[in-house]
Amino acid sequence: MATIKEIAELAGVSLTTVSRVLNYDETLNVQDETKKKVFEAAEQLEYRMKEKKKRKKKLKLGVMCSYSLEEELEDTFYLSVRVAIEKEIEKEGFKRIVLNVNDSAEKVSEVDGIICLGTFSHSMINRIEGLQKPVVFVDTTGNREISDSIVTDISHSVEVVMEYLWKQGHRDIGFIGGRELDSDGNEVLDSRFPKYKSFLEERNYMRDEYVKIGGYTPKYGYRLTKELLEQENRPTAIFAANDSLAVGCYKAIIEKGLRIPEDVSVIGFNDISMIKYLVPPLTTVHVHMNFMGSQAVKMLVDRIQSERTVNMHVSVPTSLIIRESVGNANKGEENE
Repeated sequence: MATIKEIAELAGVSLTTVSRVLNYDETLNVQDETKKKVFEAAEQLEYRMKEKKKRKKKLKLGVMCSYSLEEELEDTFYLSVRVAIEKEIEKEGFKRIVLNVNDSAEKVSEVDGIICLGTFSHSMINRIEGLQKPVVFVDTTGNREISDSIVTDISHSVEVVMEYLWKQGHRDIGFIGGRELDSDGNEVLDSRFPKYKSFLEERNYMRDEYVKIGGYTPKYGYRLTKELLEQENRPTAIFAANDSLAVGCYKAIIEKGLRIPEDVSVIGFNDISMIKYLVPPLTTVHVHMNFMGSQAVKMLVDRIQSERTVNMHVSVPTSLIIRESVGNANKGEENE
């Protein structure tokens, strides 16, 4: 940033004149030509006046996760997002306070806003919103009329996955996913499944026996894939709802004496760091976890500092990362 001295030297006027011109001192009696020289010099030096603002408050931001430490370690998607949130809070010099949905009103009163990461039941959402704090939900929408949210564009992401497998000649496409029970006891189905189903139904290739639902960890990926492979007509490709499932999927395929992708293709979702070590490297959907985490902090800080009343709902696109775990289903036929 240019200094007043540098501007004064470039404009050929005194330091006092520069200061008074840039501060629009109405008592200053100088010619317009002099003012023009000062403004032009400031522009050339990319000078930007510092607004006289109150010193920014060091915000206290609450971070609330809906899952346990064990669940976070089994599927590291949330771990990656949480770390990104924490890094952004630290970078901005704010204070992070770990919250639980059942924390006392006294503890919650300490924070200026809350970031909620994970899957929250209706009763949990109602309780969070009853705290009357600015809230950003990450990976779920919360109450769109009250809170901000940032989510992955799941529908389009699955469309891209299915189009890719289809173009590779796959028609018998299996799906392994999970289901959860929220704190209210309601079943939460995998959000990727509806698009997978509609894609195949539109083409008359939907087969219920190719759908296996359990949990989201490697052990479920292993078990569910074994069930798929035991069928007389096994699928030529398997779409795993997350990369942790894909890890277990690999194990089941290899145990069966089959090859990836020559016998069975596999595609995952999230692009977590550990899947770089799979052999062959996993084709997957890259979810911008770091962006979602840092953006959640920025959205919350903006809402607090600007006192914004209009809710924001951000849908983040993904990228298909093509590696080596998906082959062409017609390749064998072409070689015959």
